[in-house]
Amino acid sequence: MEAFFESRSRSNWSYDTLKNFRQISPVVQSHLKRVYLTLCCALVASAFGAYLHILWNIGGYLTSFACFGTMIWLLSIPPYQEQKRVSLLLASAVFEGASVGPLIDLAIQIDPSVLVAAFVGTAIAFACFSGAAMLAKRREYLYLGGLLSSGVSMLLWLHFASSIFGGSAAFFMFEIYFGLLVFVGYMVVDTQDIIEKAHLGDLDYVKHALTLFTDFVAVFVRILIIMLKNSAEKSEKKKKRRD
Repeated sequence: MEAFFESRSRSNWSYDTLKNFRQISPVVQSHLKRVYLTLCCALVASAFGAYLHILWNIGGYLTSFACFGTMIWLLSIPPYQEQKRVSLLLASAVFEGASVGPLIDLAIQIDPSVLVAAFVGTAIAFACFSGAAMLAKRREYLYLGGLLSSGVSMLLWLHFASSIFGGSAAFFMFEIYFGLLVFVGYMVVDTQDIIEKAHLGDLDYVKHALTLFTDFVAVFVRILIIMLKNSAEKSEKKKKRRD
């Protein structure tokens, strides 16, 4: 990640630079439009899934397994069955939204503005890092993929250790912040990976939208947890001052 920010500081940014998509062919640009449009549809479906949880309290392990299962099913279907794959993507997004529903419900109860701020913050981060990946040289950040994979492995081991031996609040917040760093990095790497694959002829926009969707949700959940924690701490301080 350090290399990313250093290279950005050395670049000469201008309005012309922001409009420079010449290294991305028209075919790839068209593919990216389909990817981001499909991603937006998946996010709407996910919001619907969260709404269903708020209405009927359906979110939990069952919806998490259903989300994982539909994703595996989607990836096992050949790309030419486009309509079926899009339907499975939207179904997995609904299940994902229902799985995140308990956290969203908690945010609404504590402070609804935190939920809005977390979503807007995630959307801005996604737009900035994806845009930076598009404007960067081809394959410039793909080398970070190995480091990020190691980061995900570390997160899994940390979660496994905390579930067995127990963990403190500080340990939990370390997992959250470290996970946020890892998945923000994936926003950059996955965007460049999608562009590179599209240049090589892989125009599977459903699979690529699924990749970006998982990145978006992972970052959103972590930002929301951080903001909820900060909001709760502020509320406690206000109560102590009143007492």
